[in-house]
Amino acid sequence: MTTTIGLEIHVQLATQTKMFCGCSTAFGDEPNTHVCPVCLGLPGALPTLNAQAVRLAVRIATALGCTVHEVSEFSRKNYFYPDLPKSYQITQFDHPIATGGSLPIVTEQGARSVRLTRAHIEEDAGKSMHAADITLGGETLVDFNRCGMPLVEIVTEPDMQSSDEAYEFLRNLRRLVRWLGVSSGDMEKGVMRCDVNVSVSPDPAKLGTKVEIKNLNSFRSVKRAVDYEEQRQAQCIADGTPIMMESRHFDEVQGTTTAMRSKEASNDYRYFPEPDLPLLQLDPTELESVRAQIPELPWEMQSRFERDLGLSPYDAALLTEERSTAEFFQQTIALYDNPKKLASYMETEVAKLLNERDKTLTETQLTPATLAGLLTMVESNVISNTASKDVLPLLVDTGTTPTEAVRSLGLEQVSDTSAIEGFAREVIAENVTQVEQFKSGKEAVLGFLVGQLMKKSKGKANPKFAGEILRILLK
Repeated sequence: MTTTIGLEIHVQLATQTKMFCGCSTAFGDEPNTHVCPVCLGLPGALPTLNAQAVRLAVRIATALGCTVHEVSEFSRKNYFYPDLPKSYQITQFDHPIATGGSLPIVTEQGARSVRLTRAHIEEDAGKSMHAADITLGGETLVDFNRCGMPLVEIVTEPDMQSSDEAYEFLRNLRRLVRWLGVSSGDMEKGVMRCDVNVSVSPDPAKLGTKVEIKNLNSFRSVKRAVDYEEQRQAQCIADGTPIMMESRHFDEVQGTTTAMRSKEASNDYRYFPEPDLPLLQLDPTELESVRAQIPELPWEMQSRFERDLGLSPYDAALLTEERSTAEFFQQTIALYDNPKKLASYMETEVAKLLNERDKTLTETQLTPATLAGLLTMVESNVISNTASKDVLPLLVDTGTTPTEAVRSLGLEQVSDTSAIEGFAREVIAENVTQVEQFKSGKEAVLGFLVGQLMKKSKGKANPKFAGEILRILLK
């Protein structure tokens, strides 16, 4: 059996106002408070195109390697549904803003690119809330705040063969839109949603019947829905049961898909050019400006970190997941030339503190200079690595310098050999059993004795000197 998968991803663009009116795009406010005659489709209301939404769409299309067309056209997609008050959606059909392009993915099967068919601009519909979602006494309520939200829809070619590839594509696309600052990519807030097309065929040379799974809102849901649908269609083929071309709903609780309706064809939507909007014509000079401003992309930076800094693929991927983290790392490495040590420290100690505070790096007082200073103090034996974990919270929360933080906490490392020798003699006298074990050949006991010495010095003794002095005295 051969599985073929294509994706249609709706990405909400990070603008302050909607696609065709001045209503706010703020999330989580009271239902039906961000509405006006335009997004409610009242008679006589005329749309006005959001220029910033167009710029952001061009930015993502350019980063994806699409051909951005200087002239594109808006169309009306006609259908009746309670959350679409106009009974049509303004979108792009025959002449989208961008075509072609690709996105790289890496799975256990290796690295490859997934081709894109198109990227086009459109407005979102509202949100229907059914009794299955909230307690409404069997009713369905509609929130029109989402009506008119600016979207870019990205459609892939049927290039994927597994749920892992679909999962990785979505993960990398979200990474990109966040990197570019065009969208938050928060699937839990509906900012990024996905329809999945799945077909299974017994003949690798032929595509099976395409089945669409609608409105998946998490990476995990996409993976589970594809896995289930792949098994369902394979079973239908084995049983000789026809597979219907239809739209299906994924049940998060049961982990199954169920039929919603037969799949519409484009002529069912009666597309025609939007009469209230002129052709969208882009300035070639502005297009060049957008191309020039595209930053180094996350997978490009990841490869450079591996190639030039000797980082592992895991570390490089983790550091380039968010642009702010990657830029912080680069600025710090210019001041502290030990990429592997810095990567390890950021992924463990710094990440732990950020998780505890539920903050990003940009929301703290930590700077590349203060982190570089802290790690330099560890490397110079001014403080121990253990002590640095007590210093770091002060740098994150107050923005003080490493020197001031170490002084205020009294954590300067003791490297005076005579002072360390005094601690060592006390430890030897107090741990006779362990001393005898060491002398009988149990080298591992030395670690215990060093630990006792560090306790006596309140963590200030240089652990390297402590081990050396203990070893000399014990012999």
